[in-house]
Amino acid sequence: MTQFTDLGLAEQLLKALASEGYTTPTPIQAQAIPSILQGRDLLGAAQTGTGKTAAFALPLIQRLLSQPRRMETRSVRALILSPTRELAAQIETSIRAYAQFTTIKSTVVFGGVPVGKQIRALGQHVDILVATPGRLLDLVDQRAVSLREIEYLVLDEADQMLDLGFVHALRRIATLIPKKRQTLLFSATMPKPIREIASAYLTDPVEVSVAPVATTAEKIDQRVVFTQPGEKPALLAKTLSTPEMERAIVFTRTKHGADKVVRQLEISGIKSAAIHGNKSQGQRERALGAFRDGELRILVATDIAARGIDVDGISHVVQFDLPNVAETYVHRIGRTARAGASGIAIAFCTPEERGDLAAIEKLTRVAITPMGEVPYWDGRTPKKPPQNQGRGGRGQQGGGGRDQGRPQGERSGRPQAKPAGGGQRSDAPRNDAPRNDRPQRSEAQSPRKDGGAAKEGLGGVAFLQQRTQQPRTNGARRRAN
Repeated sequence: MTQFTDLGLAEQLLKALASEGYTTPTPIQAQAIPSILQGRDLLGAAQTGTGKTAAFALPLIQRLLSQPRRMETRSVRALILSPTRELAAQIETSIRAYAQFTTIKSTVVFGGVPVGKQIRALGQHVDILVATPGRLLDLVDQRAVSLREIEYLVLDEADQMLDLGFVHALRRIATLIPKKRQTLLFSATMPKPIREIASAYLTDPVEVSVAPVATTAEKIDQRVVFTQPGEKPALLAKTLSTPEMERAIVFTRTKHGADKVVRQLEISGIKSAAIHGNKSQGQRERALGAFRDGELRILVATDIAARGIDVDGISHVVQFDLPNVAETYVHRIGRTARAGASGIAIAFCTPEERGDLAAIEKLTRVAITPMGEVPYWDGRTPKKPPQNQGRGGRGQQGGGGRDQGRPQGERSGRPQAKPAGGGQRSDAPRNDAPRNDRPQRSEAQSPRKDGGAAKEGLGGVAFLQQRTQQPRTNGARRRAN
């Protein structure tokens, strides 16, 4: 088995890794570190949680150590771009840990906080700058930082940067840094736009790939509960009240929806906090800190938290709303079953979300198991028109009367398609948002009122109450971040 000592890393880095309890590199680290140490550009396909921060941070620190040089005031040698504040902060924390026995200095800048402290930090000696694109350009415009001496550029979570509308910011940053540099690009998915960016930014790159996005962790027990939109709040409260729910992230599609879920849980006596783009940086840090420290058991989040938040001991991921993009489902459930532990992923699916579920199953090639028995609708099989049953019956061509097998008082018929437009606001930012690192609210489809559907109850939660969970491996060896 490969060890960190086999990768040609400096003694200071090996000492730092040992102090952090890391001995065995992950696949992405074993593949990427030697090539980066050789000075090659690199294109890495890896999901969050695979250890890619160490895969680029360790060789980057070593190359900076091996080639010391004097820098102009407010210049930096290495730039790491991240799509979110939380991920940027986490990367810089990891770099500090890896560089603790060296002279390499780092700092992080992102939006949502006063800029003065960041300007003062950049006025001192900084080797590695971790930044979100919008705040970085703000600082460039204020002449608080210069990118003219950049030797190393890292684009982390490149696909999410495109999703968040940072493409124009990336293009401008590319014009501000030297063409002669070493560039590393990491992305969980490799769609055509990412390939185009790679061809523009990278020169003869080495390609490494681990854990394709369509692969979900084997230790994640995936389940789906078929329900109606109006039943989700009660279903969620009952799900989170089960004894097995040690620590859970609940994902919603919109910022408004996340805040609403927190209020509904509070009514049910369940303490939680929301984290999304409209929260101040202080609010986000306090909520995440309380969740990480165990003071808060439930965190409600939009997809801003789907990548980059590395919290140990998350037993469950609950998808209150299924995502519109199938790959996002994989990133969400990747918050659990980390470092060798097991985890449970539960998705709520309404009739309107059946298409999203089908896309997820097609991508992952996994048929997600329904929780409990749903007598009225199993979520997959199209409802068959009832046969004529004598007087007042109804055949395929319509007619009055009640459908056989349904309780008296329920209407027949399928829910009508929801007209386009309107609905809740989404958590996606506008294309010019990078200037402030703040997403803009846009319109997203809201749950449709289904006046004619029969209710299915909360029986799906029985799975959680009956299931004997496998012991979690709390003492498993942690992976380098």
